[in-house]
Amino acid sequence: MRVRIPSPLHSYTAGAGDVVADGQTLDELLADLDRQFPGLRFRIVDEQRRLRTHIRVFVDGSLAKGLERPVDAASEVMIVCALSGG
Repeated sequence: MRVRIPSPLHSYTAGAGDVVADGQTLDELLADLDRQFPGLRFRIVDEQRRLRTHIRVFVDGSLAKGLERPVDAASEVMIVCALSGG
């Protein structure tokens, strides 16, 4: 399935904004992304296996609340980083 990667994480994907990954859940999808792009999952998921507070993941336009969210080959996944600063 197609996964849109936010620009702050493009350094992990060799500059690619759109990548392809497989899985039946968001957790499996992120594991596949990490196999392809080592270190990417750690930027999205914390040590307690929760999405990091500054990351939002949308599956087919709806906010995913956790890693158990089902996905399929037709899903479009978009990872978004929250902006901060002052």
